[in-house]
Amino acid sequence: MSLARLPSNPKSGLAGVNAPAVRGMAGSLLNNGPGRARAVISPGGLARRRWLVNWTKRLLPLLALALLTSVAMWPELDRAKEQGRIAFRRLAAEVEGTRLTDARYRGIDERGRPFTVTAAIAQQQGPERVDLTAPKGDVSMENGTWLYGESKNGVYMQHAGQLDLSHAVTLYRDDGTTLHTESASIDLHQAAAAGNEYVHAEGPFGTLDAASGFTLTDRGEVIQFAGPARLVMNGHTP
Repeated sequence: MSLARLPSNPKSGLAGVNAPAVRGMAGSLLNNGPGRARAVISPGGLARRRWLVNWTKRLLPLLALALLTSVAMWPELDRAKEQGRIAFRRLAAEVEGTRLTDARYRGIDERGRPFTVTAAIAQQQGPERVDLTAPKGDVSMENGTWLYGESKNGVYMQHAGQLDLSHAVTLYRDDGTTLHTESASIDLHQAAAAGNEYVHAEGPFGTLDAASGFTLTDRGEVIQFAGPARLVMNGHTP
């Protein structure tokens, strides 16, 4: 019995197999297998990554420092804010308590007639009230005449147009009628006045003393006296 002899290839360990085919197979297995090679990063992309890493290293310490500084300064900020509130309250109090000398207020009544309030000293006590020292006020009447008042002390309510006089009050009407009392209120918008204390009046009619005050109405045309009164008319005896 004779044995068949296979031809051999001296350049390959595989009998009857072509070497280029083997290399092609190996390359196919490397390209299609699960362990595929990673994509190569371009030089530009690598430079951008390096730039981002460098800036991140610089910014992170700055952010940490800013955070620590804000935590450390927080009590000071609260203190400064509270001091600002106190300063604002002091400023508001100073503005509210404004003191003026030779103060003068001008206005018009409901019918467009002017009135004036002056004082040696005016002390603002609020958005409405002004305390006055040696106040004087005058207001025009309906027929063009006027009424004048003065005292040692007074209070002026600005928007209400009310002048409250106290201590040695004198009211004078331009026909010569004069009233002396200790307190009186003048409505500058209505050109009216009233008081509820003892009043002494003098004028073209004579003299009159009333125990319970007076009321001046009809824009100064009419004066009414209250309480027990004593009238002495000119040219007459009581």
